[in-house]
Amino acid sequence: MNAQQLMDTAKALVADDKGLLAMDESTPTCNKRFARLGIPQTEEARRAYRELIVTTPGLGESISGVILYDETIRQKKEDGTPFLKVITDAGIIPGIKVDTGAKALAGHHGEKVTEGLDGLRGRLAEYSQMGARFAKWRAVIAVGDGIPSRGCIEANAHALARYAALCQEAGVVPVVEPEVLMDGEHTLERCREVTEQVLRVVFNQLYTQRVMLEGMILKPNMVLPGLTCAQHEDVEEVAIGEQQYQVRLTCRQQEDVNEVADATVRCLLQAVPAAVPGIAFLSGGQPNELASARLNAMNVRFASRLPWALAFSFARAIQQPALEIWQGQQANVSSAQKALCHRARCNRAARRGEYTPAMEVEVGPEQHHAAQASH
Repeated sequence: MNAQQLMDTAKALVADDKGLLAMDESTPTCNKRFARLGIPQTEEARRAYRELIVTTPGLGESISGVILYDETIRQKKEDGTPFLKVITDAGIIPGIKVDTGAKALAGHHGEKVTEGLDGLRGRLAEYSQMGARFAKWRAVIAVGDGIPSRGCIEANAHALARYAALCQEAGVVPVVEPEVLMDGEHTLERCREVTEQVLRVVFNQLYTQRVMLEGMILKPNMVLPGLTCAQHEDVEEVAIGEQQYQVRLTCRQQEDVNEVADATVRCLLQAVPAAVPGIAFLSGGQPNELASARLNAMNVRFASRLPWALAFSFARAIQQPALEIWQGQQANVSSAQKALCHRARCNRAARRGEYTPAMEVEVGPEQHHAAQASH
């Protein structure tokens, strides 16, 4: 393990107000998203879509690293150039998802544990040799009647810590992702309680497994009420020149972006050690603009007095508008890339505390329509 190299890579992943783009969807997940839009569910279609992403002009201005899937890290552009070369030439750090998915946890109805530790040392050695400099492992924690149980939290935290230790042994920065799911009727306060409990157990296990905190990135959920809580839409009027536009933000009842920001940062301050260089939030199915607005609120209100950077590691909240514009058609690639780059820029602005709803109507009607449709 090269400690300095790990620390340098971890810092680079959250430097310059950039964040991570998660494009590590498994083949079944990617195929489901394609099917909803009538895109062929083939390896070539997946390759073409991922080429669209990695060749997006200017992507490296907002994105520090991309998380790839096993299929993707081995793929090439149509002209034969490996994706890994395209990514690194753009100044972006390549990463790799290494877990094999969440499976039912024996003896714990309704709860899951993430698998993939068997053979992980060998897989990490291969990925590192290919050029991956960081990795990702996602644990999922459901909230409901009587759950999460202590057994579920501890099983997932132990797996995350063993994964992280193996990554660092291989010279790969671990992105540690304990996700408290948005599904359910739970309140924002219940989410805060569970998230804090999960993070405390995760960091206890990381200490136990001798993981160097300076050489890792935390990828948590934001503290949010459950999806089946009551909702309302906020409509904000934005003026650009002489034109008035309406920007719709779907909000949880009684919790605005500032309340989410406060609850999230308060939770993190209670549970995340200062040695961690960066926290890169997952989007977890939030609407694109709302994920950006919430990240922005955290950085506006707290960034100057926090020990770690608050960044993003979004998948759908960056990709979805581009996917809906692309529709599997080569003629739509350029427009889709503009939408992808726009969402990345919005989230970089959110890291700076400079994101505003006006940014959403500066991309033109086609991209903005796709962004709204993704809600």
